[in-house]
Amino acid sequence: MIIDFANESGIVIDELALVSAAQFTLRKLGLHDDCEFAITAVDEERMAELHVEWMDLEGATDVLSFPMDELTPNFPTPGIVGDVVLCPAFAQREAKNGLNPELHLLLIHGVLHCLGFDHRELAEEKIMFDLQESILREWQESNDD
Repeated sequence: MIIDFANESGIVIDELALVSAAQFTLRKLGLHDDCEFAITAVDEERMAELHVEWMDLEGATDVLSFPMDELTPNFPTPGIVGDVVLCPAFAQREAKNGLNPELHLLLIHGVLHCLGFDHRELAEEKIMFDLQESILREWQESNDD
């Protein structure tokens, strides 16, 4: 996987773990090893700008996803998965178990959105959130070894 990471948030976060979680998630979902993906951490001001620009919603949020090549799980050829933008300052306020674990969850959530998963309907939500928790748990267990 080709994963670009940029931390423009001004907050120290575990960048290596986020890249690892992204790689694990993309591989778990059967994406080609030559797929490209980007992660950017931004401050609340920038996140609020993106939130208005792309979602027409005021204020910052914790994560935004920007799918690119409309890839889906088990896509057989390389492509650009998309970008996930995280806002550590916003996520910190929601975090129950610390900032980095919250960012890991949000990143996996964002990757799933880039691959076509959604949670608008209750049935979709169950599928997406169950998968997100399963991937997070497996990734954490693989890092405990």
